[in-house]
Amino acid sequence: MEPKKNPKADLSRWSVYFLQAGLILVLFITWQAIEWKTYDRTNTDIGQLNLDELEEEDVPITQDFNTPPPPPPPPPAPEIIDVVEDEEEVEETIIESTETNQEEEIVEIEEVEDVEVEEEIADVPFAVIENVPIFPGCENEAGNAAKKACMSDKVKKFVTRKFNTDLASELGLSGIQRIYVRFKIDRNGNVTGVQARAPHPRLAKESQRVIGMLPKMTPGKQRGKSVGVLYSLPIVFQVQE
Repeated sequence: MEPKKNPKADLSRWSVYFLQAGLILVLFITWQAIEWKTYDRTNTDIGQLNLDELEEEDVPITQDFNTPPPPPPPPPAPEIIDVVEDEEEVEETIIESTETNQEEEIVEIEEVEDVEVEEEIADVPFAVIENVPIFPGCENEAGNAAKKACMSDKVKKFVTRKFNTDLASELGLSGIQRIYVRFKIDRNGNVTGVQARAPHPRLAKESQRVIGMLPKMTPGKQRGKSVGVLYSLPIVFQVQE
């Protein structure tokens, strides 16, 4: 008996094509199944309006209050006009003439000159004053710089001579003591407004006492006018143990 199959036929190479065709068919069927949509006929809106389901709206009953309109404003009061009879005399105001004659004396009015208000200049620091205050004994110094140096030297010597340095030892202080003093030489040349900052209140009070003893000076000038001059002085001394 001879076999019906041709021994030379190679069917294995067609199996790959059959497999691919089967996969494509399965994928197509799956895709159609996913995309398929169904609708419930009971929930379908056919565009018809059911008037039976509308609820009746309760309309509130409004009461009509017959409010009368406001009364019209009263008419304005008539203006009272005084009628003057022709027989009544009316006083007339006589306007005197301003013209003069030769017999009248003419009085001349003097013009009042404007009074210049003196400009007030604020206090100027000692370092920038145009004309420094002159300490007694510095009058013969030539130039502003020489008078400034003379005044500083005179003030330091005066304070060194008058200051009680033994006060620091009595207070139990030791080492170098620094006191900062500030005062003003006013427009009259007097020393005013003495302020002091020291390690002890008694040292500050002592420095104020000594600065208050400074003699009267020739006041400093700014733009040719006497002004107050601010002066700062450090007092430094060593306490002898």
